[in-house]
Amino acid sequence: MIYSLYIINKAGGLVYQKDFGGHLEKLSSNEYLVLAGTFHGVHAITSKISPVRNSSGIEMLEAENFKLYCHQTLTGTKFLLITNPQINNVEPYMKKIYNLYSDFVMKNPFHTPEMPIRSDHFDQSLLKFINGAMHN
Repeated sequence: MIYSLYIINKAGGLVYQKDFGGHLEKLSSNEYLVLAGTFHGVHAITSKISPVRNSSGIEMLEAENFKLYCHQTLTGTKFLLITNPQINNVEPYMKKIYNLYSDFVMKNPFHTPEMPIRSDHFDQSLLKFINGAMHN
């Protein structure tokens, strides 16, 4: 089950957030922004403290009741997916979400890069995909 999706721009700003299924407590707008900025900073630091050169930083954070997966694109945009702890392979989900983002956000001539995502087509397509994924 997928609980939530966050998209963070390369500067650490939250440009998109959506909860699915009503399993998470609703946060204030400010709390969502703080969460995104904090994760961005921790991600940057962990990429530098890794013993492996050119580490990508945190890719998965595991807690008792959830897992947080991070996929960073070549442009620095981060996609955070919060799932139940039983999900181990989010690669197909991340790929599909990124394809939807590319099709409905990045190809939209009215979208300003690095700014909040306001796309009904993206919202509807994402919701349809997530609902289908959770019922399979």
